Amino acid sequence: MDIEIKTWLYDILNAITEIDSFFSDRPKEFAAYQNDLRTRRAVERNIEIIGEAMNRILQRNDTIELANSRKIVDTRNRIIHGYDTVSDDIIWGIVINHLPGLKSEIEKLLNE
Repeated sequence: MDIEIKTWLYDILNAITEIDSFFSDRPKEFAAYQNDLRTRRAVERNIEIIGEAMNRILQRNDTIELANSRKIVDTRNRIIHGYDTVSDDIIWGIVINHLPGLKSEIEKLLNE
């Protein structure tokens, strides 16, 4: 595997791990997330990192398949360019529904 792709995969893995760390001392509850501006901004920043790394991977090698990669890249673009239209519901859905599976996919690719 290309060294740059591997680096970007590690960037994604590190961003997911960082998001998980925000909830290490409290349950993953939407209401708590929604009421914590710092955590929301930190999660959004890590989604930006994940989306940018995914975009670079897809541009470099479009045969690497990552679930919902296009949606996460689109969300990254929306956070950066349409920051006033970012939905807490969408970000939370990514955190709860997509990041655990993406983490497993990344770990599998890195272990190949």
